[in-house]
Amino acid sequence: QVQVVESGGGLVQPGGSLRLSCAASGSIFVIYSMGWYRRTPGKERELVATITSSGSTNFSDSVKGRFTISRDNAKNTVYLQMNSLKPEDTAVYYCTITVRIHAMNYNQYNYWGQGTQVTVSS
Repeated sequence: QVQVVESGGGLVQPGGSLRLSCAASGSIFVIYSMGWYRRTPGKERELVATITSSGSTNFSDSVKGRFTISRDNAKNTVYLQMNSLKPEDTAVYYCTITVRIHAMNYNQYNYWGQGTQVTVSS
């Protein structure tokens, strides 16, 4: 069993910053990619940022230059640093990881966290 737990959401004023964290635990042999998606009411879940095991990153155009993603492989944790926040960044942010759960099992599995609310408002 693999658990994915996000933290760090909350209420922030426009122009402010927040840092989200996501910790993975359980039966994990190796974590490949880690990333963040977000969903607002009435919209599909959208990619925010991803990071591979080698550190390559990808960002949606809407957050480029404002958000950074990093990971601590020793802690199985990924971070999303969000700066210059805008009201349109308001959403539930979900962490996702792609893992291999056992040395003898070459399949890759995808897991999601429960989400954390980020609200940008004055």
